Amino acid sequence: MNPRLLAMLCAALLPVGLEAQTLKPPVADRRPHTAIFHGQTLEDPYFWLKDQSYPKVDDADVLSYLKAENAYFEAKMAPHATLVETLFAELKGRIKEDDASVPFRDGAFEYWSRFETGGQYKIWLRRPVGGGPEQVILSEPALAEGKAYFRLGGWSVSPDGKLLAYAADTSGAERFTLKVRDLATAEDIDTVSEITVGEPVWASDSKRLAWNEVNENWRSFRVRLHTIGSKAPDAIMYEEPDIGFTVRVGISQDQRQLILAAGDNVTSEVRLVPADNPTAPPVLVAPRKVGREYDVDARGPTLFVRVNDTHPNFRVVTAPLSTPGKWTELIAPSDRHYLRGVTAFKSYLAIQERKDGLDQIRLRRDDGSDTYVTFPEASYTASLSTNAEADAPSLRLTYTSMVTPTTTFDYDVAAAKLVVRKVQEVPSGYDASRYETVRLMIPARDGTPVPVSVVYAKGFEKDGSGKLHVYGYGAYGYAVPPAFSTKALSLVDRGFAYAIAHIRGGDDLGYQWYLDGKLTKRTNTFNDFVDVTKGLIAAGFAKAGNVSASGGSAGGELMGAIVNANPELYRAIVADVPFVDVLNTMLDTSLPLTPGEWPEWGNPIKDRAAFDLLRSYSPYDNVTAKAYPAMLITGGLNDPRVTYWEPAKWAAKLRATKTDDNLLLLKINMGAGHGGKSGRFEALRETAEAYAFILTQFDPSARSGR
Repeated sequence: MNPRLLAMLCAALLPVGLEAQTLKPPVADRRPHTAIFHGQTLEDPYFWLKDQSYPKVDDADVLSYLKAENAYFEAKMAPHATLVETLFAELKGRIKEDDASVPFRDGAFEYWSRFETGGQYKIWLRRPVGGGPEQVILSEPALAEGKAYFRLGGWSVSPDGKLLAYAADTSGAERFTLKVRDLATAEDIDTVSEITVGEPVWASDSKRLAWNEVNENWRSFRVRLHTIGSKAPDAIMYEEPDIGFTVRVGISQDQRQLILAAGDNVTSEVRLVPADNPTAPPVLVAPRKVGREYDVDARGPTLFVRVNDTHPNFRVVTAPLSTPGKWTELIAPSDRHYLRGVTAFKSYLAIQERKDGLDQIRLRRDDGSDTYVTFPEASYTASLSTNAEADAPSLRLTYTSMVTPTTTFDYDVAAAKLVVRKVQEVPSGYDASRYETVRLMIPARDGTPVPVSVVYAKGFEKDGSGKLHVYGYGAYGYAVPPAFSTKALSLVDRGFAYAIAHIRGGDDLGYQWYLDGKLTKRTNTFNDFVDVTKGLIAAGFAKAGNVSASGGSAGGELMGAIVNANPELYRAIVADVPFVDVLNTMLDTSLPLTPGEWPEWGNPIKDRAAFDLLRSYSPYDNVTAKAYPAMLITGGLNDPRVTYWEPAKWAAKLRATKTDDNLLLLKINMGAGHGGKSGRFEALRETAEAYAFILTQFDPSARSGR
């Protein structure tokens, strides 16, 4: 082991009794490394933190440094152990331990899941429709026993109800093992693959199973067809030649068509195979065209296609299965109505959309009439839940708002009436009347109004004396919903206003909102978040420097950009699995996601302008000698999405460069991936640590250490 790293590790492991404030943080070696692109030299002295045998990580120096950072994290957080435990108890107390989902019907059975008291993982069950004994079809606690990490991936019961296909990940690397279980004996009878992702799909005969295969770069590039019990190589249904495209298999709502979908972030292509003849040649719906996205559902002989060929907010067209590329417009595109998904039920289409940024569920009948589901609040989020059958006279929906716990509704289509099936229970108590929520529009620097959802306890004074936490993401067209969060209550009940910034890069206000935050317009996302923060400060929610912020993955990139640009606004930052080494990652074609991400960020290998733009905002490349807020940075050793060395390199460079004495902590989960630890309570403990970090930064007596 490198002697300097050994000394660093020993120093970080000093007993807490020697006072955490006296501990010195780990200091990573600077080792020369250069690369040249477009005639420009990139210097990366922390390149060595990327283990060259990745995805195996066994370099002694790398592991020693990560362990030293983790030991430093533990030592600095040790004085706050009581606060962490208090927060953890609060968070856990808001979760119904013996919770169960509302059963949904699929064929002759209805299915649901439940947690047992103290359980970290779900138990999946079914019973005959109309009543009968319940049957455990899968026990996650049993599968997770003895494992540091467990995640159930996709699962599917065969059409005849006799077999269960399920996939599980036991490392966090998102490489799932697919098995088939005989539900009569509860025994696994077939291991299909150890290199799959996504949900497997059954053929109509219950004897064959379509599944997604990943390659050595963790890219889903092929769909195979497996015959249960066969030892012969699985037939290839479709293989994608473009390294930037990924492939997924699905099934239509009427269960008659296997859907083989390929695409990247801006372009898609779909093929269909009859579920009752899965060896038939796939039929192409429409050839890929750069910038055109479409998805399909089927009802008998008719295809329903959602496509953005004439408008960024999509339209719906129909086509005969016999001529799937011959489209007839059914629902025209609209500036106000952003069509987000179409499900073809037997007697109507269920269309998920947003109107002026607000979720809507529209039912379109065959006679052309429309009905919108009416929800009880002015600001909320709503979506389709599990509706497994071809017909849905009662449509299962999920609903929530910033102050309303998650509610499961059944919508009686004939009566146009919502029926409450379940309201999220908060065992420790929750009184919605104690809280207020507002939706504000704050102008960004270019004049564009940016929506912000804020929740706070009644009595919160907007005179600048309060505390403010702002959360954001802003990428991939993902809109952060204004939803109820039992976690956020631990900040709100301690005097914080909790805000969600619906910044460009998400699709909160339509698909154009997403387009206006990507590629050459990426900096709009960062500017929007900063300008929202300034607007909330101007509105009296807090003073500059009395604001915390958080984001993960691409939202972690956001955190890196805002602290480089406006560190003075923030007191504490939590950046989870942050995508901060943007330029180097987009230059590295060996990484799992890179080729498919070029339509989102730009291709700096071929495009000099993209290279220059990424270099101008990449958080790691733009760390400079100045004061930064207190920061907690997390990562996962097995993370295939944001590799562990991104947060590690960023933390190392920040330590060596920043001029302040504010606390900087790096925590790398050594046995987990992108989502952190598995298990519902272990995940809560990590939230408790993050909140304790934030809260202690607002107490000046607790702030110390570089």
